[in-house]
Amino acid sequence: MGRAVLKDVSAGAKVVALTAKPEAPPGVVSLPAPASKPLSARLAPWLTSLLVNIVPPMITVALILLFWQLAAHGPQSSLPTPTKIWAEAKDLIVEPFFWNGSQDIGLGWRILVSLQRVAIGFSLAAIVGVLLGALVGQSVWAMRGLDPVFQVLRTVPPLAWLPLSLAAFRDSQPSAIFVIFITAIWPVIINTAVGIRNIPQDYRNVAQVLRLNQVEFFFKIMVPSAAPYIFTGLRIGVGLSWLAIVAAEMLTGGVGIGFFIWDAWNSSRLSDIIVALVYIGVVGFVLDRLVALIGTIVTRGTLTN
Repeated sequence: MGRAVLKDVSAGAKVVALTAKPEAPPGVVSLPAPASKPLSARLAPWLTSLLVNIVPPMITVALILLFWQLAAHGPQSSLPTPTKIWAEAKDLIVEPFFWNGSQDIGLGWRILVSLQRVAIGFSLAAIVGVLLGALVGQSVWAMRGLDPVFQVLRTVPPLAWLPLSLAAFRDSQPSAIFVIFITAIWPVIINTAVGIRNIPQDYRNVAQVLRLNQVEFFFKIMVPSAAPYIFTGLRIGVGLSWLAIVAAEMLTGGVGIGFFIWDAWNSSRLSDIIVALVYIGVVGFVLDRLVALIGTIVTRGTLTN
């Protein structure tokens, strides 16, 4: 009997030893495994951010449309109501890329034509503006000689340059691009020059110790240090470019969005004009956000480097 009891006890001890979890060595703290969050908990912050950023503008737009509908509903009102705009310009809203001929095209195609001109003019303004801004910010003599000229020319309205550009280029396409260029270059020059002047002296000392030439100093020290200022000027410049092209196209003609607004005015199509204005505003907002996004990525990269 005693031996049988001992065998049972020893067998039970083995079972307990096999099923028990191994103890951690002394001095080692065992952490519990992280519990995976449910899908609803992971989506909650994203949904909250989406609601915070989208719902208030939607409510604001709805209130504006409601007020507009009530204010322009009277018989003496000269502006169309939102419902009338939808009835008269539904094809421009629903089908922005229709093509029925050289002039009978959707607003999407007209926007693309205007964006092509903006891309060329703004790119030239960005390149030349950064180079001139770096020269003015780096050289005291260049600042004394060029800065007063820049301050005078930047106050000239964009459309004031159009007659001179038409006389010089004798074509509407390069004239519109020149107007964009001359309009967007000034904030790029000024902000780049300010950024170059604010480069810390320690960076300049390091460049002297490393014996960097002017090209290496420009790309490795000047541009990364002044990147926030440069992209501030680029954001202002792209907004001015979009304003300038719409105004220039009203006078130069073509198939751009500016000429469409002028042609709609001559034909008394106010609904088409309002739809075009909404397109212009949305595209301008996207351009500003796009340059801001690129600036955030670039400046974040320069800070980490």
